[in-house]
Amino acid sequence: MPDHVFTLSADDQREVLLQAASNLDRPAFLLEKDLWVVWTLGKIFSTQAGDHLTFKGGTSLSKVYRLIDRFSEDIDLTYDIRQMLPGAESEIPPSVSQARKWTKSIRDLLPVWIHDTVVPVLTEALVKEGLNAELEQDNDKLYLHYPPRTPASEYVRPRVMLEFGARSSGEPHGRRHVTCDMANAQLEGVSFPEANPVVMDVARTFWEKATAAHVYCVQERLRTERFARHWHDLVAIGQSQAFAKVIAQRDIAALVAEHKSWFFIEKAADGSAIDYRHAVSGNLRLVPAGDALEELANDYGLMLADGMFDSPPPPFEELMRTCAELEERMNAAAII
Repeated sequence: MPDHVFTLSADDQREVLLQAASNLDRPAFLLEKDLWVVWTLGKIFSTQAGDHLTFKGGTSLSKVYRLIDRFSEDIDLTYDIRQMLPGAESEIPPSVSQARKWTKSIRDLLPVWIHDTVVPVLTEALVKEGLNAELEQDNDKLYLHYPPRTPASEYVRPRVMLEFGARSSGEPHGRRHVTCDMANAQLEGVSFPEANPVVMDVARTFWEKATAAHVYCVQERLRTERFARHWHDLVAIGQSQAFAKVIAQRDIAALVAEHKSWFFIEKAADGSAIDYRHAVSGNLRLVPAGDALEELANDYGLMLADGMFDSPPPPFEELMRTCAELEERMNAAAII
């Protein structure tokens, strides 16, 4: 019977991590964080805390679908709005005023739900398994701080951030099996965490990222660092076998556009309202211009400096050329 990695002594855990890093040619601190990501997913989705939750975002593309080769370190989770708000029969509100009321209610209710439902589940699991990790809640974010067994990186902190939302249904989605990267390191006598989360469909993840990129292109400004990851992920999906199905799912593109029109109201650089429906109907922009292009290039450079890629990512100029081709293909498909 193999020993679970978290039952080993700190020294033995360090030895296992270093051996796995050597076997896989991956940084040990990334493999260690991946252990905790999968452990956390496993605990949440094996209990009632996982009811009505959907795992989404870059980490799902990396861990579940294996469509991107960058290490995505955080866990994005969506709680079904229909469960959070009993009066919500769908994720599309009936009016602007109702959308505002829903947003306010979610801001009030979601942190309480995290505190009362998710925190106790993870706390109990940590105590039961004798794991020396701490939880910290900040509104709709939950941080799991773990004791690193290997030297940490300047960019990759020894913590798992869970970011929760509750303004969509998370659909379409389905349950998928997730394993740790270390499971491929061919280490005998050691077992690793596993999980079976409910995961958002690739198509919805793609259209959410594509519309986020569109907003940046027409706003011509970055709000956060490391935002360039969306363009990397779009290209990775666009070059995968899954893309033919993604681009054909216009109903999902329409759903994302409709949903964002109610909950993510934005203005372009000229002050006009951003029309998501118009964007996904053959007018999507993925390549910014002028200062916005330079700003995105700088952000892409910061992302590359993180060293979180399994294989060398394309230079920024090549990434933009591919995005231009992707933009043309998507817009052409929308008007056929």
